[in-house]
Amino acid sequence: MTNATSSPTGKLSVTEKIGYSLGDLAANLIFQTLLTFIAFFYTDVYKIPANAAATIIFLGGLAGACFNPLMGLLADRTNTRWGKFRPWLLWTSVPFGLIAILAFSTPDLGERGKIIYATLTYLMLMLVYSANNLPYSALSGVLTGSMQERNSLSAYRFVAVMIAQLIIQVLLLPLVLILGGGDKVAGFQNTMIIFAVAGTICFLITFFTTRERIVPTAAQRSSVRQDIADLLGNKPWVVMLLLTILVFITLALKGGLYIYYFKDYLQQAALAQFLHDIGFNGFIAHLNAALNSIGLTRFQWPEDPATSAFSLFNGAGIVCMIVGIGFSKSLADRFGKRDVYALTLFISTVFMLVFYGFAPTSIGLIFGAQILHGFFYGITIPLLWAMIADVADYSEWKNNRRATALLFSAMIFGLKAGLSIGGALVAALLSSYGYDGTLTQQSPVVADGIRVSISIYASIPFLLGAAILYFYHINKATERTIEQELFARRAAAN
Repeated sequence: MTNATSSPTGKLSVTEKIGYSLGDLAANLIFQTLLTFIAFFYTDVYKIPANAAATIIFLGGLAGACFNPLMGLLADRTNTRWGKFRPWLLWTSVPFGLIAILAFSTPDLGERGKIIYATLTYLMLMLVYSANNLPYSALSGVLTGSMQERNSLSAYRFVAVMIAQLIIQVLLLPLVLILGGGDKVAGFQNTMIIFAVAGTICFLITFFTTRERIVPTAAQRSSVRQDIADLLGNKPWVVMLLLTILVFITLALKGGLYIYYFKDYLQQAALAQFLHDIGFNGFIAHLNAALNSIGLTRFQWPEDPATSAFSLFNGAGIVCMIVGIGFSKSLADRFGKRDVYALTLFISTVFMLVFYGFAPTSIGLIFGAQILHGFFYGITIPLLWAMIADVADYSEWKNNRRATALLFSAMIFGLKAGLSIGGALVAALLSSYGYDGTLTQQSPVVADGIRVSISIYASIPFLLGAAILYFYHINKATERTIEQELFARRAAAN
């Protein structure tokens, strides 16, 4: 295990920050696809009934989530010359990619066979995601002991997340249509092959460019029972667990419903007119002409207004999230992570609630609300995981013991539980409204249900998350106290 001579509270190099962030780029090529498209893939591509899709997403995700505490205990007790957490990136990089390809493949097995295949591949993907992403997340807690450096590391990390989100939410559907020649079945599989290769390379770069510096002292000896007792007695951890679940319920719910919102609620003629008025159609016409002129006739941007508007909508939101991330560190350094997170999460939710009042033709207002939502939510993105790393320090500060991976495993459990609940709610709500993936046009009841779901229902978990931060007691002053006292202890131990 690396026991670096550099101070554990010292600055990280730009190379190490970028190298670490590439791991999140890799993971989110898959994760963002699940977040945004898994319900759509099951109902509209693999043609699984919506109620069966809801069951697969919920039970598969929940089973994967229950694996996280075991994975956390295992990672905390891993000892290699590379450290505790880095080797897991090496061991899981290739399996992660291969299983992702299988999960988005569509063998024709009949309805029952499809459901079994989807269940098994989704469960396998959840398990390998835990074995990869839990150690990756815990790694951020042992690269440096400086809370300000963690703010900076989180900013780098979540710019990478936004890049992955931009690729998935803006380009995935066009890529699916292009790489499949209009066939979404072939397109999804071909696209996932590209993502799997790119992700494997990024995980390996993360492994080779990072070093673990916060190493438990030789005197620390704790049982599994003691680690779990420390966790359950950590009140800030309880708050962060609930917050993580709530946040990812909303992300899965709104993320999974947006594609249906553009396809089945918004008026296609209004979308086409909006794209024409802002010059998007003209830009795409020139782009397609340029591709034709160099012989790339297969790589044509799709003409479907819903696909183009959906991609542009997501792109606008993501660009504004990246801008918001740029403000995150300075605001957190000045006012503290907790207060900034709670306020900006609440403001971002207001711009989700306004979708309730938008008519199917209010395209400009919809894009404006998305831009403002994206900016304020972007400020919160790096802070969630930086706060979780702070909770690991809080546990060490209070108990003189550190179980970084176990703590992060609980948060990944929350992430997966939220993803499972939110993703299942997408399919369950669609089923309750009578959605039928085999129809080209849905009923008015389905369309109105989608409007209510992405506004009112998706906002409730965010509002609850902002409220429970009242019980999170690590404010700016406490952050400073914890950092200084842990620095003194580690210096004395060295």
